[in-house]
Amino acid sequence: MSFPAFLLFLRRTISPCLLGAALALSAPSAGAAERPVDPRAIPNDFLEAVANNMLDAVKADPQALQGDAGHIAALVRRYALPYIDMNKTTRLAAGRYWRQASAAQQDALVKAFTGTLIRTYSGAFTRVTSGTQITLQPFRGDPKADDAVVRSTISQQNGPAIGVDYRLTQSDNGWKVYDLNVEGIWLIQNYRNQFASEINRSGIDGLISALNAKN
Repeated sequence: MSFPAFLLFLRRTISPCLLGAALALSAPSAGAAERPVDPRAIPNDFLEAVANNMLDAVKADPQALQGDAGHIAALVRRYALPYIDMNKTTRLAAGRYWRQASAAQQDALVKAFTGTLIRTYSGAFTRVTSGTQITLQPFRGDPKADDAVVRSTISQQNGPAIGVDYRLTQSDNGWKVYDLNVEGIWLIQNYRNQFASEINRSGIDGLISALNAKN
């Protein structure tokens, strides 16, 4: 699959979602040992370790390489999801409606949105090839700040490079990813518009049901 086609796939899935495609698109050698992930390291080092481990896991699973969604989803849950702040991502995507939701609705929305993201990640990973690589640009922010942006370029042998930016937040356990920009499309902003539209039509419970119906 050419990279322009891959980008088209991402843009189509970012309409319902995005974040995972670029979270693990580096290209270490097959069979490499799992890298230790240090959420308290500088943002680039943290993100590179997560990315390499996820892609290594996909390459080491024959069924995942063949596009088995269940296998890929299990790998996403194990290698990527622990390093994503789904509560913050969901809260920011819901915007002002988050405060209108009950605690039970907030929990249900986080769970539903998590399922949506995992489904999207799984689909994106079926497009990974041995030629897909990620190059992290030098980190120019303050590693001691509470928020950071990591910039990268994803390239493939037969296609143009694409810019991907990751926004990270400091949690009690160190860095976590909570937003992603692919070629100018920010995940949270995209979902905020969709969430608002669905809530205006059918309420928060309607949004939760709509997300779960596609998971």
